[in-house]
Order: sequence, then C-alpha cells, then structure tokens
Amino acid sequence: MFGELNGAQGKVALVTGASRGVGRAIPVSLSQKGCNVAINYSKDVGGAKKTEELCKSHGVGALVVKADVSNRSEVRNMVEKIITNFGRIDILVNNAGILGKTSNPIEITDEDWDRVLNVNHKGAFIVTQEVLKYMKKAKIINIASIAGKGEIRPNVGAHYSASKGGLIALTFNLARHLAPHVLVNAVAPGSVETELIEDADKESLKKLTLTGKIAKPEDIAHK
Repeated sequence: MFGELNGAQGKVALVTGASRGVGRAIPVSLSQKGCNVAINYSKDVGGAKKTEELCKSHGVGALVVKADVSNRSEVRNMVEKIITNFGRIDILVNNAGILGKTSNPIEITDEDWDRVLNVNHKGAFIVTQEVLKYMKKAKIINIASIAGKGEIRPNVGAHYSASKGGLIALTFNLARHLAPHVLVNAVAPGSVETELIEDADKESLKKLTLTGKIAKPEDIAHK
C-alpha cells in the first residue's frame, strides 16, 4: 500500500507512533518518495529524533510532534502545529499502538483494557477527526493487525485483539463515509520484529506464519 504512494512527492504525511519499529519504517519509506513527514511520538523523543534524522537525510521536511493520541487537546495542538509548519496534511497513517501489560484474559485490569482501547482504537478516531478538518483529497491508512481478524497469537491479549478488530471496522465505516475524496484503508500485519514482541517466544510465532519467519518493519512499510 505504501509502495503505491508514488505520487507522494511534495506531499505531507502524519505518522503516529513514529519513534520506532513499523512507525519509524513508514515515514522513512515515505521520505524516500519525496514526502514531507510529521513524526508523532508520546514518550520516546530520542526515537522520534532518530526517525527525523533518517527522513531528513532524503532531503525532505520533517517535524517531530508530541501527542498522546488518546488525548484530544494534545492531538488538536499537534495537528495545528503541523498545519502551521507545512500548511497541509495529505496522508495520515494511524500507527500508534500498545500491546497491554498482559495477554492473560484473567489478569487484564479495567485500567489496562481502557488504555489499550483508548490508544489503539479511540486514538485513531480522534486523530482522524482532527486531521479531516484540513484534508480535501487525501489518504488515511490504519495499521491494524491480524489479531483483529481472529488470528490468535500467544503474546496478544483480548484487549489488543478487540482494539484492532474495532480499528478494522472503523476503517470500513470511514471508507464508506469519506469516499471518493478521502480514501481509507488498513494494513493488518502478522508478527513484526519490533519491541512489542521482544519478550515473546519468537520460534512459536514463526510457526504461525506461512513463510516461517517474522516480518521486518521495512516489509510493512513497503506494502
């Protein structure tokens, strides 16, 4: 999907959760196509700065913007800063996501459930709403997960699966309401070699894939 954004030259993309992993690979890939990028982060400013450095090495504009995607006022301030700096937003990639503290359904607390749903699901909607105020003809891409389609992984909890399933449903709804001027789609990867699975049994995860391997962040960014 990102590989199809050949018309990205000179456009502006906002990528949430862009300080590491898939979130870093996507803006770097877009910058290689000549796209200016806004790099969102919540806590890891060092990681976001590294992403900015990699993007700027391709000769494009890059802006680091802090915001918790589940906090509307922070998101609104972030979007306004991007508009002030670039004057437009043509591409939105809702990538920000968290796994949760446990995958054991018995141990998931109300607090952990709410936090995962607020970031992974509600956060994508908040960012989309705020960005749509400035979008005309544009593209929105949501980073979902195969877990949202019923695929069970040993390191994934019910709250994560629910949040990604909700994100897929949200994608269908937005696509219907916003077409044809704003195109909305989703990418639903399996296991990806990021910090989210660093403590998981990777050999077991490999056995769940048809290729027998775990994807790299760059594999998703070039889809």
